[in-house]
Amino acid sequence: MSVMTYNGAAIIAMAGKDCVGIAADRRLGVQLTTIATDFPKIFQMQPKLFVGLAGLGTDVQTLKNLLEFRMNLYKLKEERDMSPKVLSHMLGKILYSKRFGPYFVEPIVAGLDESNKPFLSTMDLIGATSEEKDFVVSGTCTGNMFGMCESLYKPNMEAEELFETLAQALLSSVDRDAVSGWGGIVHIITKEGVLTKELKGRQD
Repeated sequence: MSVMTYNGAAIIAMAGKDCVGIAADRRLGVQLTTIATDFPKIFQMQPKLFVGLAGLGTDVQTLKNLLEFRMNLYKLKEERDMSPKVLSHMLGKILYSKRFGPYFVEPIVAGLDESNKPFLSTMDLIGATSEEKDFVVSGTCTGNMFGMCESLYKPNMEAEELFETLAQALLSSVDRDAVSGWGGIVHIITKEGVLTKELKGRQD
């Protein structure tokens, strides 16, 4: 079994009309053994900026702490918050700098930029970045998630419809993956604020 699937994860981010959503499952396991059902994989870095980290659980926690440290340094030096695009570039450079002994994490960056337009990017474990306009996925059941997102996604969805689409895509995907699941959590980011809802899976 690959080290990228050792703990299990499923993360989806999707763009809407002046809003963006990111969702992840809650399971932490050791291969097929479930250890916890409340493991965080999505982290709020700024009021309108989130990072999802799928991969090895210990590297998820390490990289999250490193990102917070780097973002605090940036704010002290630049006297402004980091934009989603800058965070995506910085994260890619951090991963590439460790390419010979990488963090086993495939991140997703989701947020609203300065003009409240959605920003989505994903990258592999050595920092090769891809920016998308509709949706991005990461984790152990990417095939399932791609299929569900392609079936359910519509351009310019309002926040409530975006939540329903993300929730259905996530829960339907992890139902067919043995190393992710146990419900999920969805964050919808709008210019007014962030709406967070927890999802119950079939195992609950």
